[in-house]
Amino acid sequence: MAVPGTEILRMEHIRKVYSNGVVANSDITFAVNHGEIHALSGENGAGKTTLMKMLFGEEQPTRGDIYINGEKTVIASPTAAIRMGIGMVHQHFMLVPSLTVIENMILGMEPRKGLIIDQKLAERQVAEISEKYNLIVPPHAKVQDLTVGQKQKVEILKALLHGAKIMILDEPTAVLTPQETRELFHELKILRDSGYTIIFISHKLNEVRELCDRITIIRRGQTMGVYDVKDVDEEEISHLMVGRDVALHLEKKPAHQGEAAIEVEGLTVRNIIGQKKLDGISFRAMRGEVFGVAGVEGNGQTELVEALSRNMDFHGGSIRILGKDISGMSIRQLRAQKVSHIPEDRMTTGIAGALSITENAMADKSYNPEFCGKGTLLRKKNIKAYGQKMVERYHIFCKDLDVAISSLSGGNIQKVVLARELSSDPEVIIADQPTRGVDVGATEFIRKELLRLRDEGKCVFLVSSDLNELLGLADRLIVLCGGKIAAYFPDTTAITEDDVGQYMLGLDRQSEQEIAEVTK
Repeated sequence: MAVPGTEILRMEHIRKVYSNGVVANSDITFAVNHGEIHALSGENGAGKTTLMKMLFGEEQPTRGDIYINGEKTVIASPTAAIRMGIGMVHQHFMLVPSLTVIENMILGMEPRKGLIIDQKLAERQVAEISEKYNLIVPPHAKVQDLTVGQKQKVEILKALLHGAKIMILDEPTAVLTPQETRELFHELKILRDSGYTIIFISHKLNEVRELCDRITIIRRGQTMGVYDVKDVDEEEISHLMVGRDVALHLEKKPAHQGEAAIEVEGLTVRNIIGQKKLDGISFRAMRGEVFGVAGVEGNGQTELVEALSRNMDFHGGSIRILGKDISGMSIRQLRAQKVSHIPEDRMTTGIAGALSITENAMADKSYNPEFCGKGTLLRKKNIKAYGQKMVERYHIFCKDLDVAISSLSGGNIQKVVLARELSSDPEVIIADQPTRGVDVGATEFIRKELLRLRDEGKCVFLVSSDLNELLGLADRLIVLCGGKIAAYFPDTTAITEDDVGQYMLGLDRQSEQEIAEVTK
């Protein structure tokens, strides 16, 4: 058994070059001690995800060595990684929604009594490990009925049950409330003190400072240094990550509200199986402001954005944008009204992964005379010039304009989406999780762009699970819980993340009179 404080993992001089010539890792050395929470930080495209994919056996290094407990090893697959005691909790949960907690946790290692699963033994195994580490979840509940925080616990429990001693957590707090984050941190510290080693990947530097013992910072595929977290502040970490000073707290001018840009009245939306996801909500968002929406995932934010962007029909009420009823409009007609949409899931609905950076950046402009001549003839020179302009304007880090956008890091993909949506000079910007999984440098850039548009008199409709972002950018804020508005804050300067979290979790609710103020 490893002694606390001794080195349990070393990845030495790791280099990864993909077949298309992209160098993801140039020369990275990464070492973690037994019984510590070690942060891995770097800007998007720095090589964090690739490095962890190699540790979990999803990729193989082009060069370099991996040592577990001092022994050189080859991790040929995720199955091999799990056998070696390495577990990974992905940012997007890898659970089967229709199965119960127990069924998800034993998947792949079902205890058997003859030819059938030993249900009693499975229940006992899950109960024992849940109680041991204070990760309590309802064992017979279906995963689809759990809160986001509970799903996070199931992922961790599943890794523990499969024998993980080294756990990789990729952006584990991305969709958690402050209360859920504090609870998770308490449980992670229990695991650390019990001898587990945790690799914590996060762009939230305040969380790194609060939770982690040490931090390794990488930039452009190389190790920039290893530090005791207590010896570096957030400004130093961000500078090491991106190579320049980053404004972590943006100065915001007073809002100058104009006329109503978005008017929602009695909006009701049902999902494909008839469940009511929005229940008669009403509000007005104005020009010259950032109007914020908070809520735990699954409480109607997605359906609200889909209805506003015409990606989903609504079943009651009305939506007017820039004075026009949008119920009969196509998506193209809505976009012609100067409405842009930064989608929540950039990989599924934000891009076409096989197409190039330029093709994605101009996807909504292919019919523009600047890019399309007579018939279907494309003006390739103009298209290339536009692509180059977007790469420079939005600081997109790429090998060249013709590479498939799917080969970029998440943050650079997000910048391409931003370039497409904001280069159309929109009057209304529907921004859904615009900085999720994005590094501090790119986050600073995106937030500045949203505030610039607000100061130009545009309406920015911002949905975010990052409460620090919402309170820093939004002028007014609503909280959704159970498909209804649980709270309305006309001034975000006087509230805290904990205040908002109470309403997000359904622990409190304002009076109907207070909530009705949002329509005035």
